[in-house]
Amino acid sequence: MTHIGNALTFTLPLILAVALHQILAGCPHKNPGKPVMGRYQVNDTRGCACLLANMGLQLNISFSSASLNKTVQDVVNLDPNVTMSSGSCGADNAILRLSANDNKTNLTFTFTVNTTSNKYHVSEISLSAAWPDMKEPFSAHNATLNHLCGTVGYSYMCRKEQTLSVVPELAINTFEVQVQPFNLTQDQFATAEECQLDKDDMLIAIVVGAALAGLVVIVLVAYLIGRRKSHSGYQTI
Repeated sequence: MTHIGNALTFTLPLILAVALHQILAGCPHKNPGKPVMGRYQVNDTRGCACLLANMGLQLNISFSSASLNKTVQDVVNLDPNVTMSSGSCGADNAILRLSANDNKTNLTFTFTVNTTSNKYHVSEISLSAAWPDMKEPFSAHNATLNHLCGTVGYSYMCRKEQTLSVVPELAINTFEVQVQPFNLTQDQFATAEECQLDKDDMLIAIVVGAALAGLVVIVLVAYLIGRRKSHSGYQTI
């Protein structure tokens, strides 16, 4: 028994240490929960809104940790209360730049118009970050993207959470997005085009509703038939 006890005393801390190491290496530092919704606006030279965006943003980022001396994955919510929006609007592209007040996080979306199809999309995303635990400042950029696609003259809307892949070290989770980078009228969103994820949810709801309605009809018909047979069995001859 003494040998068994000594073995457990030695192996249990080792098992816990290995498990902790795997958790730290393979999982994000924390789960920050759903981000706060932000309203972001870019004005043109006349002071009128030329780009509007309502959305919650969450950064999935891998970086070299100074405290752990290895690459870690972290999930960080962008806080709209300490984030400033700026940018510019042109005929064929519009830029939304989001900067934290401490200037340690700068996220930029570039929207581009395809004049042939009359569609717009996020064609470029870049992020620069200098957080306390980073060994060195983080930088990511991709100019060949095709996210948040909409029709010029309409706003793009997606209530479902989406993940916008940028580079292997960076992805952006979006929540309850409504954005319009072109053809705004009176600083207001135009009619919204729903994303495919929302349409799929609606289709599923319709199918489920129709199936339940069909089931109710079948049960009702079966009940009426059973009741008729029951009454016919007691008829006087």
